[in-house]
Amino acid sequence: MNVRRLIPTAALAGAVALAATALTACSGASAAGGGKDGRLDVMASFYPLQYLAEQIGKDHVQVTTLTKPGVEPHDLEITPKQTARLGESDVVLYLKTLQPAVDKAVAQAGVKNTVDAATLTKLEKHAASGHDGHPAGGDEHGEAGADPHVWLDPRKYAEIAQGVGAALEKADPAHAADYKKNTDDLLAELTALDTEYKNGLGSTASKTFITTHAAFGYLAERYGLDQEGISGVDPESEPSPARMKDLQAIAKEDNVSTVFFETLASDKTAKTLAADTGLKTDVLDPLEGITDKSQGADYFEVMRSNLKNLQKALGTK
Repeated sequence: MNVRRLIPTAALAGAVALAATALTACSGASAAGGGKDGRLDVMASFYPLQYLAEQIGKDHVQVTTLTKPGVEPHDLEITPKQTARLGESDVVLYLKTLQPAVDKAVAQAGVKNTVDAATLTKLEKHAASGHDGHPAGGDEHGEAGADPHVWLDPRKYAEIAQGVGAALEKADPAHAADYKKNTDDLLAELTALDTEYKNGLGSTASKTFITTHAAFGYLAERYGLDQEGISGVDPESEPSPARMKDLQAIAKEDNVSTVFFETLASDKTAKTLAADTGLKTDVLDPLEGITDKSQGADYFEVMRSNLKNLQKALGTK
């Protein structure tokens, strides 16, 4: 079982300082909202950061995203027009190593007002397998091999939210009080979600879940579960025959009932494994984007759907 690490209470306060360091102050009119309608122009690299900007900024920001609904973020390609658009934004929010094309575009655009969410919380390495045996393909991600899927842990997402709030306050001090209030409201919601997960997964019959994409390492670690990824943290990596054989043995050993797949990546390997082992299939959404196929309209609705699906699959003692 993954060893649960507690995040120090000082981490949230540290996120504010990190965001202030990460965000270089705008100058002139852009500091007070450089959009055509006077709102702060915020560019987010993908949905979880877009959602934070929208919830914290509300009427004071105009948020756009580089990753359109239905596009798998890991595979995003950036156009020259999008790179130019980055340079015109008041604030850019991204998560370094998740989307290499975005990292490159941010560097090329010479964007000064950027917030790297990876600096607002601690990234860790997670194996796709909680058992000894053959690892799934694609475990290494980015330069340091760190798992970027921090938003699936509500407490880590809260750290990022506080950092984003501090960045918006710095970029648009005229509305700092509103950003602070909206951040506090969002943190309260994330605390409640964390409690729901802790209570909902505290006494499950099984602790092991199998998923197509090993995106749930932080969630598994937080709530005492074992993630078994068919592929690694890269959803397009192919599992080896030995890995598929190991998963069949793990499913039998740990009384696994369900193989999870997701909406933005292929479900072929999940369905193959389920057919070979006589297991059911269900959705566990890594929340990299919202589409009409998502089991919810926003972050909180999808996270609660994920919780229900995990509870159903893991059973109760």
